[in-house]
Amino acid sequence: MNRPLALFSGDREIPSTLPPKSETGVESGPGEQFVQQLIGVQDRLYAYVYSLLGDANSADDVVQQSNVVLWRKADDFQPGSDFGAWACSVAYFEVLAWRQKLGRDRLRFNDQLIQRMAAQSQQVCSQADDTRRALRECLAGLTDPQRKLMELRYEPGMTVKEIAQQLNRPAGSIAQTLYRIRTALADCVKQKLAAEEQE
Repeated sequence: MNRPLALFSGDREIPSTLPPKSETGVESGPGEQFVQQLIGVQDRLYAYVYSLLGDANSADDVVQQSNVVLWRKADDFQPGSDFGAWACSVAYFEVLAWRQKLGRDRLRFNDQLIQRMAAQSQQVCSQADDTRRALRECLAGLTDPQRKLMELRYEPGMTVKEIAQQLNRPAGSIAQTLYRIRTALADCVKQKLAAEEQE
């Protein structure tokens, strides 16, 4: 049996089937935009499935199967609608199928509880997406020196003291500047999210 192709997002695979061939022999299948959306939703999809199953190995398997189904159902997606919500709805049914397959396990949540958990998890994932989008917009509004300072701070292993030495500034001054930038970013994100809620 041929193993599906795999795209990668971070350390997780995004399995897909080979694009089917039409009667003319020309390959057809999801377009580049669909593939980019599928790649972009992987973290949200995994978090959603994991929140319902509570087991990393099971979540990996269900996410992979969900990706296969999403790939096959690419034509069902309505452009302009929420891709993440659609992907999570597909994953929800894959979670139910997975639970049914493992129905012999002694510990099982009832379906009503799974439905409530699914609704809450999807809401949390959606809110996280909104927050990340708002943060990206706020980061874009930083000045070049502010952005450089934030990039330095979040380099692996980089400390405030090392940044101060590199920029020839007192460590206390660096710490204060970072605090002001973080506070400004937090306020910016809150304002953007509040504005979106009022729309």
